Amino acid sequence: MVDAAECCVKVMCRFRPLNESEITRGDKYIPKFKEDTVVISGKPYIFDRVFPPNTTQEQVYDTCAKQIVKDVLDGYNGTIFAYGQTSSGKTHTMEAKNINKSLSTFSFFLPLPLYSLKCYSSCLHNVGFTQYKAIFKTHVPYRDSKMTRILQDSLGGNCRTTIVICCSPSVYNEAEIKSTLMFGQRAKTIKNTVSVNMELTAEEWKKKYEKEKEKTRNQKITIQRLENELKRWRKGETVPVDEQHNSKEVKNSEAAPIIDTSAPPPEPVSDSEKTQYEELINDLYHQLDDKDDEINQHSQLAENLKQQMVDQDELLASTRRDYEKIQEDLSRLQHENEAAKEEVKEVLQALEELAVNYDQKSHEVEERSKTNQQLTEELMQKTVTLAGVETDLSALQELSGHHKKRSAEILSLLLRDLNEIGSVIALNDHKMNGGMEEEFTMARLFISKMKSEVKSLANRSKQLESTQADTMRKMQANEKELASCQLLSSQVKIKSLTDYMQSMEQKKRQLEESHDSLMEELAKLHAQVLDKEKEHMSRIQDAEEMKKALEQQMESHREAHQKQLSRLRDEIEEKQRILDELKDLLNEKREQAKEDLKGLEETVVSKMTLPGIRSAELDTDESGGSLAQKQKIIFLENNLEQLTKVHKQLVHDNADLRCELPKLEKRLRATAERVKILESALREAKESAMRDRKKYQQEVDRIKEVIRAKNQARMKHTAQIAKPIRAGHHHSVASASPGHSVRGGVPSPRQHHQHQPQHHHRSK
Repeated sequence: MVDAAECCVKVMCRFRPLNESEITRGDKYIPKFKEDTVVISGKPYIFDRVFPPNTTQEQVYDTCAKQIVKDVLDGYNGTIFAYGQTSSGKTHTMEAKNINKSLSTFSFFLPLPLYSLKCYSSCLHNVGFTQYKAIFKTHVPYRDSKMTRILQDSLGGNCRTTIVICCSPSVYNEAEIKSTLMFGQRAKTIKNTVSVNMELTAEEWKKKYEKEKEKTRNQKITIQRLENELKRWRKGETVPVDEQHNSKEVKNSEAAPIIDTSAPPPEPVSDSEKTQYEELINDLYHQLDDKDDEINQHSQLAENLKQQMVDQDELLASTRRDYEKIQEDLSRLQHENEAAKEEVKEVLQALEELAVNYDQKSHEVEERSKTNQQLTEELMQKTVTLAGVETDLSALQELSGHHKKRSAEILSLLLRDLNEIGSVIALNDHKMNGGMEEEFTMARLFISKMKSEVKSLANRSKQLESTQADTMRKMQANEKELASCQLLSSQVKIKSLTDYMQSMEQKKRQLEESHDSLMEELAKLHAQVLDKEKEHMSRIQDAEEMKKALEQQMESHREAHQKQLSRLRDEIEEKQRILDELKDLLNEKREQAKEDLKGLEETVVSKMTLPGIRSAELDTDESGGSLAQKQKIIFLENNLEQLTKVHKQLVHDNADLRCELPKLEKRLRATAERVKILESALREAKESAMRDRKKYQQEVDRIKEVIRAKNQARMKHTAQIAKPIRAGHHHSVASASPGHSVRGGVPSPRQHHQHQPQHHHRSK
């Protein structure tokens, strides 16, 4: 592109005539016109041009569009806007009525969904019904809209822009008219940077660069001068007028044309030489263009190969990620296996604890049976002691009867002795009248004493009889009570023992059955665990083998890919180096060809500018020029042959790479399929492991529930605690027997039969 220049957006204002509805309604005509001004309600609005209602389409075209069309033909971008409310004349301004439209248009419409002027609008004739439905959306994505992208350069970009604002003259639309006019005034402030769309050659770019560089250098010098002048002014110095900066001189110096100091144009050569030179130059340029195309093709091929290498690297990275994921899954399965082993150990420990509890309970049963045997022995001892007490009581009764008889005999003997003594005393009273009185008194005293003793003995015998009667009554009551207590205790004990024996036998059978079932389940679990461990170990071994095989395969693929990638990189670098050399060589050849062309032109110019010596030296110059041209042509042909050979070599290398590419793709597909197979196998292994783990967890939960139920039942039975039987407490036997039935063990049949004869003996 050439140098850009700033220009403002041109804004034209056009008013349409009143339409039928406005005339029928009697609307007032409000605008007042001048050439570039329109007055609405006393307020003027200034634009580049104002078109009254009687303006023709030709006048509008000449004013608005003609210059833009010329600029477009000259290489500039051009845009014409038509802005205004609905039914204000936009479509009429852009298209009119009788125009054969052979230009492709791209229309955008955003009318209001319900509007009274819609019946007069022609925008709906340019879109179909489906597009018309898409018009009335609640939100317009301005940043992503097509209109924004299309008009991006029209407002503030590289474009010559004219905006035609169309208005209605009716007072009914005064608010819309003012809004449209305000938009036009704001649009006049927009500035575009316009430049011609032109493709420059390298020399033109170089000249432009030099020109811009010179312009920048001049601007830097100007800025430096202005800064120095500003510093002097700030210091309080007075700058003379001749030393002050003059912007007009700078503009004139910048606007001054660059003087071309090159040599005058050469004289025209002959047509034959000119055609010959042009054909030769065209052939060389065509060959250079062909080589450029081939080099571009090879560079594209190299880029494709680089892209394939990048794809291979990405695939290798994805394969590596899949391998790492498989390793993580394998480690997770190993951890799950370890957790399953720990759970199996816990279940085995629980079963061992159950067996230990069963052994403890069996030991407790044996201890209770021993305690029961000791209690029966103590009961037998107590019965023996009771029999001894009864014998002692009968002996005491016999002794008391013997004492009674003895006391009666003593009394009878004493009475008889007294009678005899009385008779003797009565007979010998006269004999012993004097001396015997003392003896008689003594006897009397002795008798009184004996009477008192007899009375005391009688009283004692009565007391003994009464105590004997009480003792007999108590003994009979005790015997009855003892018999009843023994009977009740023996009955209760026998009943409790029988119930306890039955319950113990039932519990024993249940425990044996549960023990057998648990042992069977334990054996099954052991077998299942062993099978699972074997299966898991086999799977782990298979996974390890698969892992090793995959690692080996990945390593081999990695090495092959690395080798292949390094080889491809080397080849691409070599090809790139060759391409760079070829480009440099082509550039050198182009420069050489340009220099040769310039030399030929200078030769022709020298031939044409030396008319005095042309006749003398014409043959030598022609022979020398033709020889030099032949040498240059031979040199160019040799270079062309070398380039052709290099091109053939590149084509051959490209064919080899294309042959190797399917092999690499096949290997890559095989690797991907292998990875998919491994992933599916790993997924199946994970699913089977999860199923086995769920089954195993359910089995463990069931065993734990069974053990928990057993423990709860055992705790319910152990809650019935009672006092044990103690020696000397007969009334605690009945209450202690149920307690022993719970806490004690099962008595042996021998002990049970020992209790039964005693019970029958006591009942008799």
